Amino acid sequence: MNNFLSFQIHGNADHGGGIVDSVSSLLAFFENLISQEPGDIFSSLLSGISGMDNIHPLLVHFPIAFLFAFFVLDVVATLAKKPQWRAVASWFLYIGSIAAVFTVIAGLMAAGSVVHGENVHEIMESHKHFGLSVLSLAIALSAWRIKNGGLIRGAANSLFLLLAAMLCVLMVLGADLGGLMVYQYGVAVKAVPVTEGGHDHEHGDEHHHADVPEPEHEHEHEHNHTHQ
Repeated sequence: MNNFLSFQIHGNADHGGGIVDSVSSLLAFFENLISQEPGDIFSSLLSGISGMDNIHPLLVHFPIAFLFAFFVLDVVATLAKKPQWRAVASWFLYIGSIAAVFTVIAGLMAAGSVVHGENVHEIMESHKHFGLSVLSLAIALSAWRIKNGGLIRGAANSLFLLLAAMLCVLMVLGADLGGLMVYQYGVAVKAVPVTEGGHDHEHGDEHHHADVPEPEHEHEHEHNHTHQ
């Protein structure tokens, strides 16, 4: 599986073969898949998901996508005076709100199971508050929309869009803190040490290798915060 995905990602730059090798790799993958035990098939097909300690990073993309799509479409529909477009935007809002419920629940469960330091704990608390604020505001906007039959007009709609814009700002701020925890502090990341060098893909298919020092890990004031 890994060899097949590597072929696809690198565009055949390192494997040199063409379509024949691509088909051969695909057939080899399926042959290997069939020979595995049923319990191992999921890990082979979705190795990234099976390696997660929690599904919060997987779910978080859905409310972000749906709620941003709702806001953009609702603004455009309001300016263009297209009520049918606003009806579609309403469904984006409702689905995004439902996705936010599951995302926040998964996030709260993850916060209680991830080992992190004292400095990360403060960031995690702020991230949690942003997530709860997004959920609360999304549910409030959904309820308001439903109460008005899916369409809000006049000055009330201006306030509605202002709150929707605030919702998007809160999502950006929360996502920024989530990225900070993962990419800066490596929370819930099982890092693999780089031993031979790194790949630079800036120049198409040309691969430039550079020695990459092993990351320095912070060990000051580390605690295992368990939230019940």
